[in-house]
Amino acid sequence: MIDHQKRKAKKESSLTGKTLLVVHTGGPKKRFTLQRLKKLGVTLVMLNKEKNWAENYVDHWILADTNNHSECLNAIKSFFKINRDVVVDGALTFWEESVLLTSKIIDRFNFIGIPYSVSKNIRNKYLFRETCATYGLPVPRHQLIQSEAALSALGEDMPFPLVLKPIYGSSSAFVVKVENKEELMESYRYAKSQFYTHEDCHEWEDLSMMVEEYIDGDEVDMDILVQNGKIKFYSISDNYQTREPFFVETGQAIPSSLPEQDQRALIEMAEETLEKVGVQNGCIHFEAKSTKRGPVPIEVNLRMGGDEVYSFVKGAWGVDLIEYAAKVACGIYSKVEKPAVPKKYIVGEYFLADNSGVLSELDIPDTIEKQQYVEEFHFYKEIGDPIFIPPDGYDYLGWLTVSGENSIDAEDNMESIRKRVSYKVAKFASDSSIGKTLRGTRFSSAVLKKNLIVKASKQERFRRIALKNQRGLRVGILGNGADSNHAPEEQEIAFVASEAQKTLQKIGYATSFFDLNDPEKAFHDIKASSVDLIFNLAERVHGSGALEPQAAAMLDILQIPYTGSDSFSLALCMDKIRMKKILSYHSIPTPKWDYVYDLDDDVDKEMEFPLIVKPANSDNSIGITKDSVVTSAHQLKKQIRFILEELKNPVLIEEFIAGDEYDVSILGNDRDDLRVLPLSRYVYHMPEGGWSVCSYEMKWENHPVYNYKHITIQRPVKNISKRLEALITEISLDTYRILGCRDYGRVELRVDKDGNPFVIEINPNPCLNPDSSTVLTAKVMGMEYGDVLEEIIRVAIRRYNREKA
Repeated sequence: MIDHQKRKAKKESSLTGKTLLVVHTGGPKKRFTLQRLKKLGVTLVMLNKEKNWAENYVDHWILADTNNHSECLNAIKSFFKINRDVVVDGALTFWEESVLLTSKIIDRFNFIGIPYSVSKNIRNKYLFRETCATYGLPVPRHQLIQSEAALSALGEDMPFPLVLKPIYGSSSAFVVKVENKEELMESYRYAKSQFYTHEDCHEWEDLSMMVEEYIDGDEVDMDILVQNGKIKFYSISDNYQTREPFFVETGQAIPSSLPEQDQRALIEMAEETLEKVGVQNGCIHFEAKSTKRGPVPIEVNLRMGGDEVYSFVKGAWGVDLIEYAAKVACGIYSKVEKPAVPKKYIVGEYFLADNSGVLSELDIPDTIEKQQYVEEFHFYKEIGDPIFIPPDGYDYLGWLTVSGENSIDAEDNMESIRKRVSYKVAKFASDSSIGKTLRGTRFSSAVLKKNLIVKASKQERFRRIALKNQRGLRVGILGNGADSNHAPEEQEIAFVASEAQKTLQKIGYATSFFDLNDPEKAFHDIKASSVDLIFNLAERVHGSGALEPQAAAMLDILQIPYTGSDSFSLALCMDKIRMKKILSYHSIPTPKWDYVYDLDDDVDKEMEFPLIVKPANSDNSIGITKDSVVTSAHQLKKQIRFILEELKNPVLIEEFIAGDEYDVSILGNDRDDLRVLPLSRYVYHMPEGGWSVCSYEMKWENHPVYNYKHITIQRPVKNISKRLEALITEISLDTYRILGCRDYGRVELRVDKDGNPFVIEINPNPCLNPDSSTVLTAKVMGMEYGDVLEEIIRVAIRRYNREKA
């Protein structure tokens, strides 16, 4: 009977079979919260804007914009209506910016937790101060600031130093200690101008600020479980001295080493505060200071404390805050057994940088986490990552937690580990703009500096990628989308980008697609992204092939590493007239040629028919038809008029070389890195009256007469002399280098009846369709499609490394 009662009590106190509505996944660092809830047997219903990293833990998704509270409430209502078999037992959040939304959900659906009428007066730091003052609780002098005029009007009752802070927000973002009115005004202007850069600011309900009296004293965190108005558990941790003036947290220790009477005074103050402001149920993170005048509340977070808090409390006291937070939310009566003495003494420290820049060196011995006294070790940054310290940003590099038999032992263990971790955040090399900007004040150049660091760090990180680690790169695909309503060549361009992305994803790359059909959006999306490299497959901007070089120019502006040629080479090779002039200057053999920009321009009369007449700056065989080869002055003039007037293009005229055509695909950059793939040969067997040209009709319209059935393609080539093969290869390599091509390219040549090769054109970023000439010739060497893409990435990495050197 007694055993049955125990089993029944245990079952009633268990979370197994309970269903929780969790509001906001948070970032991947919050993974441990969901992992723990699943181990406790909880069914998870997740309210979030979109599905993400949490998919493996979530049983049901409710997708809604968590910044739009009405949308969320309606989405939850709809979910309950559709999923009547899902009975939710409670709601909670681990995300500070979703506290108010969670309170509204609790109100609307009658869950246990903190009502919105209470949370709005606590989440808003100014209202919290006002509420504390109303109930006679200790509170620093404070004032709401909504304009510069309010700052100017501050009276002598607000003596410096003061603390300026947003009334919303977390993690000390934009919180600064100011010593005089000049600093106060400067800090206010900077914060107001930069709120938008903070990743969570869109979740703040108000962007107003406040100033308050600077409180000197020992800062502590109190982690409290309160149920039905009664404190069931509390833990006090000592916060190490923050880095002022920006209050950057440096570390903490648990349990507190403050005198017992001070600790007692702190928890009594916290209990009184929570009772008077109306907090009856929840897991609370209470920040306070112990001063000579007694304890003073600083902030109250109506959710479990930050990521390290859970392990701190679990390690020191054996109390699982996630479990008890869930039990409180589900209304499961909780009795927490807190040991008389801590199980461990734990200290934790953040890895911090002394300056903004790029993480350039990092040495972490493999044996660190094997040390028995190491509780947690996280280093979130990698070499090449941008690092921002205030006022540029609020980055922590990582976190270390160690334990000991007593506080001194724990400190000694921390010191021994800290000495073994070394890292360097570089202000950049002497040839970089980064770190050189002069700061008239501590805020004046912060925006410029931050933008420069973000851009430079992407190139720096890319340069430092070891080739063996290149699959760890985040690759952006810059291309052009298309649908069935677009022209065939446009659909082909879109298909290439899609296939490249799928293939890179399949072999392990994290990829993103950026559509240059909307260049403004692509620009902003790339700028905001975390990609390490852009695979540039774009061939159109605003639907125009003539603007293709601007894609590379945009990437240069953003200082994002990318594959393929730069904008100068792309533009040069697209302008066939300029290209021919440069090749002629370098004695590269090309068919005899001339050009016209106007119908009145003369054509060199020494050129011999047949001639081929084509647009001077188009691609994909646009403008090349069965009529492009002309045999008379009349046909020549007709074709010139067609290109000038119909296609709005300058005209390139060449003596027509009727022989076989060769494609020479090249990979690499410098002489010791260049690789020529096997040649491709196109032998034409055109019907009578047809010319051996690959027209637009043949390439894209499957012409009933002029089609690929009349071309024999050899890969590799057959029955040509070693001398001709070598000559074609050498001419192609010279052409590739003269025109400044990078990473990969394809040179197209014709060989006349006497065996003389002539360069027809060069494509610096040739098509990478799986059935394209470049890819198929690589296949002759045993390279699959993915191998070609990876090789292009590899040579791009080497190029950036050499440019840096």
